Amino acid sequence: MYQTTHHEFAILRRPQVQQRTGLSRSTLYQYIKDGDFPKPVQLGMRAVGWLESDISDWIAKRVREARSGDAAAAHEPASPFSFLDLERR
Repeated sequence: MYQTTHHEFAILRRPQVQQRTGLSRSTLYQYIKDGDFPKPVQLGMRAVGWLESDISDWIAKRVREARSGDAAAAHEPASPFSFLDLERR
């Protein structure tokens, strides 16, 4: 007898991804551009979604990084006054 494995994939739309990650729309797309967030799956001409498993994996990775103290400095918000540091040099 052959046994088949069925994988159920769930697709999340952008508002659901934002709600699960806590990211704003602009931050979400910036992270994608930077290669720091999973790319969406094309669902139609003007519709995209993300695999729920990809989003869950990304969240788990961020939690591991935060708890181990290895959080990427690239995602820390820049000081709004960072230009002042350049002027002092």
